[in-house]
Amino acid sequence: MTLIKSISGIRGTIGGKSGDSLTPLDVVKFTAAYGSWLKNRHPESPLRVVIGRDARLSGKMVSDLVSSTLVGMGFHVIDLGLSTTPTVEIAVPIENALGGIILTASHNPIQWNALKLLNEKGEFISGSDGEELLQIAEDESFEFAEVKSLGKVENNDTYIQKHIDLILDLPLVDKEAIQKANFKICIDAVNSTGGIAVPMLLEALGVAEIKKINCEPTGVFAHNPEPLPENLREISGELRKGNFDLGIVVDPDVDRLAFINEDGEPFGEEYTLVAVADYILTNSENKTGLTTVSNLSSTLALKDVTLKAGGEYHSAAVGEVNVVTKMKEVGAIIGGEGNGGIIYPEFHYGRDALVGIALFLSHLAKFNKPIGFLRNTYPNYHIAKKKVELTTDLNVDDILEEIKSKYERYPVNTEDGVKINFEKEWVHLRKSNTEPIIRIYAESEFETTASNLADKIIRDIKELISQ
Repeated sequence: MTLIKSISGIRGTIGGKSGDSLTPLDVVKFTAAYGSWLKNRHPESPLRVVIGRDARLSGKMVSDLVSSTLVGMGFHVIDLGLSTTPTVEIAVPIENALGGIILTASHNPIQWNALKLLNEKGEFISGSDGEELLQIAEDESFEFAEVKSLGKVENNDTYIQKHIDLILDLPLVDKEAIQKANFKICIDAVNSTGGIAVPMLLEALGVAEIKKINCEPTGVFAHNPEPLPENLREISGELRKGNFDLGIVVDPDVDRLAFINEDGEPFGEEYTLVAVADYILTNSENKTGLTTVSNLSSTLALKDVTLKAGGEYHSAAVGEVNVVTKMKEVGAIIGGEGNGGIIYPEFHYGRDALVGIALFLSHLAKFNKPIGFLRNTYPNYHIAKKKVELTTDLNVDDILEEIKSKYERYPVNTEDGVKINFEKEWVHLRKSNTEPIIRIYAESEFETTASNLADKIIRDIKELISQ
């Protein structure tokens, strides 16, 4: 059993003992801490909070616990029910709420759930805010309302449609071009809320034919929910039959997006952001502010596409809140993460697979060739992802410092772990926040070179350990 308390929320496996896994007691405690944090942050404001959840089996139980706890603290809870992470994010400012809670463990397996926490802008809370909240939970310094001051729950299932309507109003979403393209699309939504939202979006965009795979929001995931090629054999097989123009895959809370080419081959999760950024950069009216951001572990292809458009690329520490912070700092017009997370600030500062789908289909419709041809227009890189498991007595920071010194003749970025940049390759080392592990990511134009580069760093680490 696992319980992970972090600055962005609480997540864990369902069942077990309090403090060891995500039990009802832990859900109530952390929700109460969040409610107290909101009250401290907005002492004079009406107490309003938005909540929503993905379809996983524990979702209803966790949602009931969260809403009842907030009611017990005097909050008016707007419950969107089965929803998506980006839908909750856009609902918070529309509802003039103080914050929001998304009940989802994202791409984690079925036994996991989590509380993801938003501020009044509908954005993930900052690191400092998270530290404050964790302290409130640790001290149990929260109070509940008296009986005449209890809150109430308002159920509102209209927000997925509102979300879609707002996407259709975006200037770079070209519904007419998508309709003319007469797309035939297959969807895999891993039996979660993407099975509700993605077909609604595609119908609104005028997609000619839609085939649904795993689109019943039962919460019984048909496969590992992380949208990686090894988990997408079913939809890839459907595409190989030759009856569809592309496949669309989302994770359980619809903030990660991947595509499958017309021949069943993955478009590449890393290239979701690259393709959408290419479209935004090419069609932006402001040709002087073409700035993009991705995290340090994302592909070089985004930088290449940005520079080709005459723009400026910036990197950020891994994590959505870090990418958003950097995007605001540099005025980025598009950004995200190489895991298929699209952040389009003209809409909102959050990873949003639905807006990503609309922008990508607009791009593909105007490109007017199969999706595989579009993929071939981008630089081809390969990323190797590996890890080194360490004993708990080792100081990971010391090891990273030694690696930094060993490669000091190369440009090194220490914003988030250690990233060593070579001419057309890089390797990124990050320590896990929850395990004695160093994660190693390496990228090259050649798959074997990326793997060999990661293995070389692993050998370096093992040599340091043995000294």
